[in-house]
Amino acid sequence: MNSKDQLRYDGKVVVITGAGVGLGRAYALYYAKRGAKIVVNDLGTSHTGTGKSSAAADAVVKEVKALGAEAVANYDSVEFGEKIIKTAIDTFGRIDILINNAGVLRDVTFKKMTKDDWDLIMRVHLNGVFSCTKAAFKYMQEQKYGKIITVSSPAGLYGSFGQVNYSCAKSGLVGFTYSLAKESKSSNIHVNVVAPIAATRMTETVLSKDILEKLKVEYIVSLVGYLTHDSCKETGNVYEIAGRWISKVFFY
Repeated sequence: MNSKDQLRYDGKVVVITGAGVGLGRAYALYYAKRGAKIVVNDLGTSHTGTGKSSAAADAVVKEVKALGAEAVANYDSVEFGEKIIKTAIDTFGRIDILINNAGVLRDVTFKKMTKDDWDLIMRVHLNGVFSCTKAAFKYMQEQKYGKIITVSSPAGLYGSFGQVNYSCAKSGLVGFTYSLAKESKSSNIHVNVVAPIAATRMTETVLSKDILEKLKVEYIVSLVGYLTHDSCKETGNVYEIAGRWISKVFFY
């Protein structure tokens, strides 16, 4: 594709949670190459939610700046979404696009699941999305513009063995998005769900190398880029995506 034909986001401010690795990092680099200013949020935990480090977010900020774009790091948990969005407002003066990407796993059969296994997933995937979206929403309403992506999973659409907690949270995000999209139309705020399967540290533990090679994160980024572009008016939809395959999901 010729560079003049690429989707552009010049002047847009994009907040990406969990942007230190995997899909979050890929989103950050995508928008950076196309003129956006990026808030790189990452708490720096393991894929199971343990530990904390600024290294991942700092590394992506460095990559974004090397591309000639503006970026700032934020190290707060998504449970404190107002702090994350405040970083965007204090640094860049606005928030245009929010990618609710952060996630952790506590995979275990329901028989062995502890309350902590349950609570952590709900805090990150459900409460975190609520917190970040709530903080961004008022600014988007004021400016009559906003693009919000919530990240679900096929586990949230169909269920998955050993993931009762994760499936429940990811399913909840579908209902969250459907309802928010209905409330947001008059404010020119578009809200959509993606349910991707991609080669990330969360899927490396369950998928073979051959399969992971076919599930590059770049294949997911193109859909999110389209859904958050000015030209796209889609809202209140769910998209399942894996590899080079994209499908709009309908419930009857």
